[in-house]
Amino acid sequence: MNWEMLAAIGQLATVLVGIPSLIYLAVQIREQTKDRHQAAVNVLTVQWSDLTKSLHDDPELGAIFLRGLQSFKDLDAVAKLRFSAFFNRFLKNFQAMYFAHKQGILTDALWEEIDRTMSDFIAYPGWQQWWVTRKHWHTEEFASVIEAIIARGAAPQAYSGYELGKM
Repeated sequence: MNWEMLAAIGQLATVLVGIPSLIYLAVQIREQTKDRHQAAVNVLTVQWSDLTKSLHDDPELGAIFLRGLQSFKDLDAVAKLRFSAFFNRFLKNFQAMYFAHKQGILTDALWEEIDRTMSDFIAYPGWQQWWVTRKHWHTEEFASVIEAIIARGAAPQAYSGYELGKM
């Protein structure tokens, strides 16, 4: 055996040892990516739950929320502030979900569910009155997502059985 043949055998051995290592590394990276995506979804879910919890933990905020959906213009200054504070947090969460979906972290099915939920809120006239006052606080890209939902012209249904007209 000459040196060239030994070198070729050495290179072949390196390749044969390296291929399983690369496969193992690829599997590990895939699993870590799945774990990171799941962690991101969990964080967004917790944030969403904490946000909606404020509605049932504070009856006054719940009433402001329902009145504000009907007409933001008719709220007094303090109620407008509380409604705005709630929906600023609400939209920041929705925006985070939008960008997570765009990056492939949220599945299409989950995004469609989130989109339907948001569409229910966005359909209310009070929410749309509020949006006019705050859309400049969001990126143009995200604002266009909201504008597209508004353009669908869906009827408000999220609280259609709540007899909001009696408030």
